[in-house]
Amino acid sequence: MTAPPLPLSSQGDTLSDEFSWRGNLFHRVIKTALLLLALLVLAPAQGAVPQGADRIVAVGDLHGDYDAWIAIARAAGLIDAQNRWTGGKTTLVQLGDIADRGPDSLKIIHNLQQLQRDAPKKGGRVVVVLGNHEAMNLLGDLRYVTPQEFAAFADNKSVARRERIYMANRQKLEDAAHQVDPNLKPSQVRDQWLAQTPLGWVEHRAAWSPSGDIGRWAAANPAAIKIGSTVFVHGGLSAEYAAIGIDEINRRVAAAMSSADLSPTSVLNDPLGPLWYRGLVTRDPKVDPDGAAAAAVKPRPPLDQEIASVLTATGAKRIVVGHTPSLQGIIVSNDGRLVRIDTGISRYYGGPLSYLEIVGDRLVPHTVPRPPQGAAR
Repeated sequence: MTAPPLPLSSQGDTLSDEFSWRGNLFHRVIKTALLLLALLVLAPAQGAVPQGADRIVAVGDLHGDYDAWIAIARAAGLIDAQNRWTGGKTTLVQLGDIADRGPDSLKIIHNLQQLQRDAPKKGGRVVVVLGNHEAMNLLGDLRYVTPQEFAAFADNKSVARRERIYMANRQKLEDAAHQVDPNLKPSQVRDQWLAQTPLGWVEHRAAWSPSGDIGRWAAANPAAIKIGSTVFVHGGLSAEYAAIGIDEINRRVAAAMSSADLSPTSVLNDPLGPLWYRGLVTRDPKVDPDGAAAAAVKPRPPLDQEIASVLTATGAKRIVVGHTPSLQGIIVSNDGRLVRIDTGISRYYGGPLSYLEIVGDRLVPHTVPRPPQGAAR
């Protein structure tokens, strides 16, 4: 019987790797049952970002490192010692991939949700851009979820709740297990399932489902957004997606998230889509193994030419992206038209803590000292 995918040491973000879980019969069997457990609390939508924001602070991929996030937010003057908003009229843009690889995704999400509620009271705004790892969690690809992340969702009813899920799906689970090993006894099937389903797993799946509180929040976050003359997107904008416009991109992504669209043609899976595309950063197959998949969809124009066409289509001066780690720090390239801010912030990667400050047309990369582990409160 195949276990729910748990995190391994692999750092790959390839489509073939990330979505190899789809054949897992176990997930198909219990998906419906878990969706019925989802919380039905609708998180607040973000709405339009006010134009002419005095200051923009952009932060890249966090991957469960709460200490790093708090250190950056305090250094940027966004929060106080109690982690409440002090950024005034600043617009904060976090570029997604909050989840996976680290232990404290839920703590970061809860803090960002609080800041989304508090910042408008001071004239500010908090925008969280959807990353591919948030989409993966909603779709059920849990390969990079750490045991600590599951444990964060557990409560004093988790043991009983997990047992109820097993009993409600016992026959289906036994049938699925017997397709793999016909000699398994019912007690062995149960023991394997309990061993492979950590406490908090059921609650994690309910919260991240399309009708769960975190799933709804993630689906409401934009996949791309333009603020002033800057476009922000997690992976990148291919020329094809830029041509349909940011509003249409966000409509398609929100619809796919709300329906948990796993189809090969889904925008959530598309190698040219905003969650995955690295073609504005590199065409090196060693850095971007998904590039061959993107090129197979449609031959790519030269990199500089594609950046120019994306900016023309969006009416922007620059595009800011995450997704592709740059452990040497924030990179401003292509005459200031492309800015990479995924610096491997989490301890998983060990890159520098950083944020990008934009005031008018001035771009200022900042580096922040890494705090001791467990320092944030």
